[in-house]
Amino acid sequence: MHIRPSHPKKTRPRPRPGLLHEYAERLAAFEYATAGHVKPHTLLFIPGLGDGLGTVAYLDDIAAALEHTEWSVFSPVLSSSYGGWGTSGLGRDIDEMALCLEYIMDHKRGAAESESESHSTASVSTGTGTGTATATSIETDTGNSSHPGKIVIMGHSTGSQDVLQYISSINPRNPHPVLDRGGSAPPVLRPQVDGAIMQAPVSDRDAILTVLKEGNRRHTAEEMQSIYDHAIARAKKHTLEERDGLDTIVPLPYTASIGYPGNTAISSRRFLSLASPDSPRSPGEDDLFSSDLEDERLRKTFGMVHGRGVLRGAESLLVLYSGSDPSVPSHVDKEALLRRWRRVTDAERGIWHGESGIIAGASHTLEGPDQVEQRRILVHKLRVFLTDIENDVPK
Repeated sequence: MHIRPSHPKKTRPRPRPGLLHEYAERLAAFEYATAGHVKPHTLLFIPGLGDGLGTVAYLDDIAAALEHTEWSVFSPVLSSSYGGWGTSGLGRDIDEMALCLEYIMDHKRGAAESESESHSTASVSTGTGTGTATATSIETDTGNSSHPGKIVIMGHSTGSQDVLQYISSINPRNPHPVLDRGGSAPPVLRPQVDGAIMQAPVSDRDAILTVLKEGNRRHTAEEMQSIYDHAIARAKKHTLEERDGLDTIVPLPYTASIGYPGNTAISSRRFLSLASPDSPRSPGEDDLFSSDLEDERLRKTFGMVHGRGVLRGAESLLVLYSGSDPSVPSHVDKEALLRRWRRVTDAERGIWHGESGIIAGASHTLEGPDQVEQRRILVHKLRVFLTDIENDVPK
């Protein structure tokens, strides 16, 4: 069992038209676009571990479905993209998401103001016969040309952890005593968002525990337990290099045997956060979706969404769980798990959207010819959600 199932091979890659935006130093975001028109609303897509630009196939379906709407789709490269996740963390991810959203909002404000000025100039030059000029303004759905439109963040797999962290953490977040040690940049104040989507929110720890119980093609369950114990002990003992405080790396044979890619270096800090060996009593930062987490833990994550004020509006959270996700152990009651998350999040506040639920037969990535119907359902649910967000009166 892979911690994150590999993507099925695509028959042939195809080009994707769009714009590349540099939103921070050495960080860029791709905007799916076929025309020069700047759309008022934004969907920011955050993929999972090992992913990068264009690696989540269903994003093409989403971009195509939104092409003739007022929603633009952005896919950012984060420091954790591709193999960078092994030495990164959720805190850094949400800081970079905030930087990307700030850039997008500034970009769209500037475009709206430029278009408004051009219309105003045109109106002045074609004034009325009495010499009185009339000016028009370009307005977003809020009626204010300075407003950047609606913003929705969507996460796939570990991107869902980023989304939950974004909307449930104190703003700006508190630096993590271990994961942020040695970091040079302070946490970033995160812009409010109008909607949040989590697709395939799964637990690395649940998957790891299944491997330890069942073994895999190369190792028996007993051998896997020994490998895991050695990896955890080593990571705990030498989390950071003592003299300079630099990251230490868990040996690749250990992490590859457990189910992570054999070509990705994983720091002791990130490995302990993902494996979360002290859960459920003391979960790591990445352990947000395990099936055995206590209500107290859920109240500190899902339960904090309303109070933080980062996610605004009713029915603004869409959770889509895959019914046939190989990353989810067979013993997990998916329906019961979603009910627990929803109960803690809502508490009669009505935050979850009505389209939330399990997509029957859906795999982790919804990729391949056998997932056509599941992708259609995903896109339909997303469009209903975005339409509701777009038509809602700002709170």
